[in-house]
Amino acid sequence: MVTRAEILVLGLTAGVAGSLVGGLMLGIGLGLVVNGVHAAWALVLPAAPLGGLIGYLLSRRLARQVES
Repeated sequence: MVTRAEILVLGLTAGVAGSLVGGLMLGIGLGLVVNGVHAAWALVLPAAPLGGLIGYLLSRRLARQVES
């Protein structure tokens, strides 16, 4: 059974890690786009989905722990 503490840790970990990865990609990408490197849109556009993917992967790991 999943405890309340595990769900809390999952949410905090997913939020912090997703924000760090997504924010870093967004910041670096926009900085490069402003300076004229238009290929940096490849960093800007997937920033939010990759941040969410981290939370998804962490929740899958927790679900796998519950099953075993």
